[in-house]
Amino acid sequence: ATAEMNRGVEALRPGQAVRVDDVVVRLLACETTAPWEEQDLTGAFVQLDVRSRQSPDQYQRVFSGWLYKESPSLNVVEHPIWDVWPRACTM
Repeated sequence: ATAEMNRGVEALRPGQAVRVDDVVVRLLACETTAPWEEQDLTGAFVQLDVRSRQSPDQYQRVFSGWLYKESPSLNVVEHPIWDVWPRACTM
């Protein structure tokens, strides 16, 4: 499975990470609900690490959890600059 992200990140496979400017986006899982389930959800388990202003060689984890394409408010990345959400999960 892969997850598509915005801002220059076309697709990540589970286990992959990409650095964009001062942030590292890591995809650990990407899943969609089965066709027979009532609610259609696309979910990605994402970790977001941002470069520390005090120590530029260190990163601070600002988010670790599931993000859902259809319900972005269900779990939100709370950061003043960066916003991450899945666009799709494909096999």
